[in-house]
Amino acid sequence: MDKQALHKLFDDMQQLHVVVIGDVMLDNYRWGIVERQSPEAPVPVVTVKKRDNRLGGAANVALNCIALGTKATLASIVGDDNDGAILEQLANDAGIDTTLLVKSHYRPTTTKTRVIVDDKHMMRLDEEVCEDLTTEEEHPFIDRVMRYLQIEKPQVVIFEDYNKGVLKENVIDKIVQHCKHLGIITAVDPKKKNFLAYNGVTIFKPNLKEVREGLDMQVAEVNITELDVAHEVLHQSLQHDVTFITLSEKGVYYNDGNSAIIPTHKRDIKDVSGAGDTVIATASVIFALTKDAKLMAEVSNIAGGLVCEQVGVVPIDKNRLMEGCQSHLFVIQ
Repeated sequence: MDKQALHKLFDDMQQLHVVVIGDVMLDNYRWGIVERQSPEAPVPVVTVKKRDNRLGGAANVALNCIALGTKATLASIVGDDNDGAILEQLANDAGIDTTLLVKSHYRPTTTKTRVIVDDKHMMRLDEEVCEDLTTEEEHPFIDRVMRYLQIEKPQVVIFEDYNKGVLKENVIDKIVQHCKHLGIITAVDPKKKNFLAYNGVTIFKPNLKEVREGLDMQVAEVNITELDVAHEVLHQSLQHDVTFITLSEKGVYYNDGNSAIIPTHKRDIKDVSGAGDTVIATASVIFALTKDAKLMAEVSNIAGGLVCEQVGVVPIDKNRLMEGCQSHLFVIQ
């Protein structure tokens, strides 16, 4: 790919509409300093100097899509509470369409509060309910999403599963089948609970730990032979098009009939939080535009590495991603 083709690819991202369905969360940050120990217990006293609220989970995937230049719609359920209102406002401020963001009286908004000192995490506090959606929540949500997809016909739907209860099996099955009927590309970032529920999706993107747990298989060595076996087992169950496995510091693996491991590029890693969100967003966008699994893997591998160089959950910087692609992948003519 030459410079002109690369620029066209990045320009074409603005033509896409992505719907992100799944578990959203509010990421709260408390940045502080430690100057003394507590007299009440053998723990440090953190003096908070700065507070920050950020979009997490499926909301961060949508934010990454916006950062890449696409239109993004967020489909999820939050609590009818202050944290839910903050999350919705953050999404609106970022340009994310919240038409499909539903408030529930049955559950609070999932919130994760991180306490950070000197760019290091001291503690994380989670407030959440992880039970599946109630019937009263589930059926109206499915109907609302399916009606929206029928009318808007986005190019991509991303399922972002954090095991918080939104993506229960019936929700997954109904919406995936509806997307297949409409010809919409589907990408999945799965978790163990519904790991094999995404039958017929386009891109299935677990990490290696999730593959081992979801398939109950060792994958003892990170090599092409072992990963090809994992792909075959996955494909027998899911009948999907592309397997895309993130391998942490070892890079990424893809298989669309052809397979390869793409190694990571050297990085100053500070925080891996949210890297998976960036990878699934980037992979979905690149594949929707090119149908090229190898290019998808290469570009999203760079994107995931870039966000790990910053502390906290942050979206990809499109300009830095362009520079990274020019440096690592392409011959610029």
